[in-house]
Amino acid sequence: MKVREGGCLCGTVRYKVKDEPQAVVICHCTHCRRASGSAFSVNLLVKEGDYEQTGETKFLVDTGDSGQPSYRHFCGNCGSPIMTKATNLLGMVLVKAGTLDEQDGLQPRVEIYTEHAMKWHVPVAGAVRFPQAPPA
Repeated sequence: MKVREGGCLCGTVRYKVKDEPQAVVICHCTHCRRASGSAFSVNLLVKEGDYEQTGETKFLVDTGDSGQPSYRHFCGNCGSPIMTKATNLLGMVLVKAGTLDEQDGLQPRVEIYTEHAMKWHVPVAGAVRFPQAPPA
């Protein structure tokens, strides 16, 4: 078990992930692209009980393809996206991998919403790809 730490750009929000993620997922959906300001978002699927945060985040209530709300948490000071609580993933949080202090040993194994991927994006070797959300 490796404890991973991370936080926002300005340091107002810090967190610990106290166990290995259930999965490392690249999301190409249009909402993740806009929220990250990039071509995709790399997310750690983590048990909510393994996530510990100091410093307050603000959040945006977003509605994805599931029709259920997702709570996109970000630093209210610098705007860094920190994590998402998706109501269709009970007991889990999606931690933004780019906010980790160290990303060593993390390998995406799943890519979702690949139908929205940038045409120049090269699929990640060994990752299972889904055009939309993976089957429940």
